[in-house]
Amino acid sequence: LIRSSMLVGRSKMLGFASNTFKAVRTVGIRFASTSNLKKTLVYDEHIKLGGQMVDFAEYAMPVQYKEHEKADSIINSVKHVRNKAGLFDVSHMCSIRWRGKDAVAFVESVTVADIENLPMGKGTLSIIPNEKGGIIDDTMITKTTDKKGDHIYQVINAGCAPKDLKFFEEKLGKFGGDVSMEVQWDNRGLYALQGPEAVKVMQRLIPVYDFKYMNFGDAENLVLDGMEIFVSRCGYTGEDGFEIFVPEENAVKLWRKLIEQPEVHPAGLGARDTLRLEAGLCLYGHDIDDTTTPTMAGLSWTVGKGRREPGARPFTGSDVILKQVAEGPKSVSKMRVGIVSKGAPAREGAEISLPSGEVIGKVTSGAVSPIMMQNIAMGYVNRPHNKTGTEVVVTVRGKSNPGTVVKMPFVPTKYYKAP
Repeated sequence: LIRSSMLVGRSKMLGFASNTFKAVRTVGIRFASTSNLKKTLVYDEHIKLGGQMVDFAEYAMPVQYKEHEKADSIINSVKHVRNKAGLFDVSHMCSIRWRGKDAVAFVESVTVADIENLPMGKGTLSIIPNEKGGIIDDTMITKTTDKKGDHIYQVINAGCAPKDLKFFEEKLGKFGGDVSMEVQWDNRGLYALQGPEAVKVMQRLIPVYDFKYMNFGDAENLVLDGMEIFVSRCGYTGEDGFEIFVPEENAVKLWRKLIEQPEVHPAGLGARDTLRLEAGLCLYGHDIDDTTTPTMAGLSWTVGKGRREPGARPFTGSDVILKQVAEGPKSVSKMRVGIVSKGAPAREGAEISLPSGEVIGKVTSGAVSPIMMQNIAMGYVNRPHNKTGTEVVVTVRGKSNPGTVVKMPFVPTKYYKAP
């Protein structure tokens, strides 16, 4: 096994986002034998493509690809996704389908989403809060339908799934309504096709559907080459793109069909981490955790308007969260910010100070942006030093590097809006 300390050293050669290598210690990423790890349904496809497999949340996942005609360095993979299209295997994440006449009421009791007013076929980013208003996990929630009827489709993070499912089961035991939880995890494929040319690929493969009218956040049940799939126009890169759910029997066939498209290159964890950081998106366990409230993290917008109204259905931690949302940033002592800096790129845990020497916070994610060719980071700083333009100092390996608080995203997002 090549453990985390060796992997961090190798990160400099790979151009990897530093935050991914902090995940080495926290989540357990490491180059390793995959014999004792869980494998997604397209594990063998990753190997054929030259996937460099690592331990991520107890799954063997590709950190990058090598020695294949479509293989890119991590830096070039980021650029390829920004300019063409990259295909990510995100099957390690956990899917849930909530069914029953009380499904909306239950899911609203354990998330901040306004599902009651969410249109059919529409999805939204939400959070699962705890009693103190902290974040148990961030999650995607979609109101949809299938052959079994209308239901709520949800995706949760792989590393959080065991605790999330336990939390849901405990709440279900006290709920008493008509709702069932159908977990779909290792028995299906889940792929993210991301980048400006992703829509060109999808339109060519599914010519009977007009993607021109599919907004970012919309979802549809479609058929591709005889395969029934569930397609959401969403993703976690800041680019236009799609997440595609496919039943087990067609998981490999669909992956191969997508990867053979000329615009598409395979992309791994290394590129994904840098892309989401450039887009100003949080990584659970680093930029948000069970002590972080939505207001602190700049995620108050995830609390649906209908959930804020007097008499609205309460949710776990609603007293804390709704009070902070109503009062705004003044209700919290620190806020998540973006920072650009000089010198060596900031690492997770690096101190953020004022030029006077006063320590005001810490970095939670950091990298060199291949698109901006500049050091970028996010972290939490004490108010009122979260204001855009605040001059700061970031300490990296004992050296003080000048930086500035900036607005996020670092790289403009390109979420599609239909005409």
